[in-house]
Amino acid sequence: MKKTLFILLTLVVFSCSKNDELDLKNYNENLSVVENLNNGVAVLDIADAIGIDALYGLEFGGGFIFHIDETDGSLLVANTYASVGEKSWGDHFDLTNGELFGDGQENTSQIVEGNLKDNSNVPNGLEFGSDDYVFKIVDDLVFEASDDWFIPSRASAEAIYTNVFEKGVEGFNERTFYWTSTKQGYAPFVMSFNPNFDGKAFLGTCFGQNSILIARKIQQ
Repeated sequence: MKKTLFILLTLVVFSCSKNDELDLKNYNENLSVVENLNNGVAVLDIADAIGIDALYGLEFGGGFIFHIDETDGSLLVANTYASVGEKSWGDHFDLTNGELFGDGQENTSQIVEGNLKDNSNVPNGLEFGSDDYVFKIVDDLVFEASDDWFIPSRASAEAIYTNVFEKGVEGFNERTFYWTSTKQGYAPFVMSFNPNFDGKAFLGTCFGQNSILIARKIQQ
């Protein structure tokens, strides 16, 4: 009798454990959104259950979620990198690049590659003469155990304002300007989190120093 009871209890425990394991990737309303994400639940399944807006501003993957691709379920997260202070843009050269979500990764690479060239002899060009510039710093950055950070594009910077800052996430300095990686010719777009600027990036100058926003893409 005791042996039979032991076998039955073992089967029940094993069965429950197995079912729990199989159910991990199904959305569980009794867990937090981040716990569901950590369990590998698909982003779009979570969004279907509670709405996309409920994911914005949540801390995940080293940053705060500010954009979800509704086609493939990939996430964009952002953070500030305030510990290094304000940094220079780098070399001055003519470049017009992307302003859409996700363009920041390619933009950052383009600007780092552009700095490797001799820009002293191009029209209106200028050599910064150092690797201590924002795009090289972020391209080499290892932060929160990740090394795939980039400077966000214009659209991303504006979404960070709307979907993270306006949700009350702290750490974004309203008294400074932040670089974006979007550029028109010789003029870069910069971003302010001061509400007086209405959450819109605007054309600035490559001269001077600004603060750093970092972003990364998380693909499930």
